[in-house]
Amino acid sequence: MTDPAAASIPARSHHEAMEWSLVLVSQGIEPIIDRTEDDGGWQLVVATDEYDQAVAAIGQYRLENRGWPWRQRVSIPGYFFDWGSLAWVLLISLFFWLDSRRDLREAGLMDTALAAKGEWWRLFTAVWLHADISHLATNATIGFLLLGLAMGRFGTGLGLAAACLAGAAGNLCPWIIGLGGHRSLGASGMVMGALGLLAAQSLALGRHAPAAFRSGSVLGGAMLFVLLGLNPGSDVLAHLGGFVAGLLFGIVLVRFPAAPSQHTANLLGGLGFTLLVVVPWWLALRGGY
Repeated sequence: MTDPAAASIPARSHHEAMEWSLVLVSQGIEPIIDRTEDDGGWQLVVATDEYDQAVAAIGQYRLENRGWPWRQRVSIPGYFFDWGSLAWVLLISLFFWLDSRRDLREAGLMDTALAAKGEWWRLFTAVWLHADISHLATNATIGFLLLGLAMGRFGTGLGLAAACLAGAAGNLCPWIIGLGGHRSLGASGMVMGALGLLAAQSLALGRHAPAAFRSGSVLGGAMLFVLLGLNPGSDVLAHLGGFVAGLLFGIVLVRFPAAPSQHTANLLGGLGFTLLVVVPWWLALRGGY
């Protein structure tokens, strides 16, 4: 029997009901996901006095979400894939081409000795440089997948900005522990940052959907094995630093479940990402301040 003090909001699927429930929780509304009695579908049950607020919040979420047609649901429950990650692949390919025409490595690779002297921008510029075509192809292939999933969950702009910051944090790791003269380059720290973001997503989904948590854990473990276990010559410290930073950023971002579909949040995130690319390279190529 339906509680007279409760009202229901029908959903097309269990996935949609879960997604909407996160939106409502962010607005201070505690919904219950339940089956409908007549057709066995899904619904959100909320207090009657919160019904109008809940419908308005879901309506606003759906309206804002229409602007991201490249964000598509995948087979893993609770996950989306953002095809905007293809633009990231094109960007790192562009930098590889530019590096082949004009040597960018001395100006942009991560060098802990030079960073300690004030060239902090190397934390960011090193992300966009690769040693050879094999190095580029590996990061582009894995990064396309992981960044697409991270951007699908946290938003195009927010996901890119968070992963980029995680990549810089990965380059910071050898500097912090005092590896003098350590030199490195590559986007693998950023890729591992995306993996950390996904791990945080798995933890969040685990509270509501154990199957999704298990799927995310399997994905994370597989990618960690590929990136760390199969390439003994890789920069393990940068990978570890990027992953931990991505995990921490993700734990913060999952507390704002509606943000991925908010235009303002993603525009600000995209602007932040653009500045994280342009400003460090501007400083690197002009020789500092």
